[in-house]
Amino acid sequence: MDHQGEFRRAALELGIPDDEISRFSEHLRLEIGLSGRDGGSPVGHIGGSPRLPVGMEWPSAGDVPLPLLLSVDCGALARIDGFGLPADGTLLFFVHQEMDFEERRAEPGQYARVVYVPAGTETVVVEPPDPTCAGERIDVCADLGAVLPLWLEEGDEDDWHEFWEDLEWDDMSPFQQQLARYMERELPHLDELRSLAYGLWSSGAYLVIGGYADDEEMVSGIMAKTLAKGQWLSYLEEDAFRLASEWIPLAGQGRVYEEYYTKFMIRHDDLAAARWDKALTVTVFDAP
Repeated sequence: MDHQGEFRRAALELGIPDDEISRFSEHLRLEIGLSGRDGGSPVGHIGGSPRLPVGMEWPSAGDVPLPLLLSVDCGALARIDGFGLPADGTLLFFVHQEMDFEERRAEPGQYARVVYVPAGTETVVVEPPDPTCAGERIDVCADLGAVLPLWLEEGDEDDWHEFWEDLEWDDMSPFQQQLARYMERELPHLDELRSLAYGLWSSGAYLVIGGYADDEEMVSGIMAKTLAKGQWLSYLEEDAFRLASEWIPLAGQGRVYEEYYTKFMIRHDDLAAARWDKALTVTVFDAP
């Protein structure tokens, strides 16, 4: 489906200039929301036992088996511009969340695996080596959600100064001032464009595929595992924008109070080349 065309036609009907629609569309992405709601055709499942290629052992980190987080049928997912998931086959996401969190400065991917099973591969249901590796199976259906980079998201009372933690102009870096000028000069109909996008695609699911790798947890996680260990970086800094443009979320859980949640990320070029071993994870514990 031509999602960009659908958005452009709807925006033109609102009287928004075509060039502004194009600028906004450069930042607009769609993500696939997965939820266990009734109705619809399942596209995968959370937990449960996976189907793995015949002869393949359950993924582990040494003697630590990795629990299955998600199995998804790529052929059943909507195709999204700029997000080159395989056209068919199955993607499986394994992660030991507690170990991934505690050893987050360790070798990238040590306690997580992304396994791709091409269509036509002979598979078998593999029973978990430990009951904790396969929680209750929940079939999930998919819908689409619109997502923008955080600097274009709607802030408190629709005020980007509120969203940027009440930064005053003189306190902003030159890069932050550049973003502010861009929003004011190039996107005068930002409110209408945002509302339109969210009205067309409003998944709001807890588990998503795609979107932006630009929140502070993902950016800091990428920094810790690839660039400067232990360094923290705000999503409003120029280096964070560069990282967010290089990486994309493969699958990610939303924040859950007093629980672990994990986000899988991969570089665009590694996704295009199906280098699944290059995926990174960021696991967070939402402590009170």
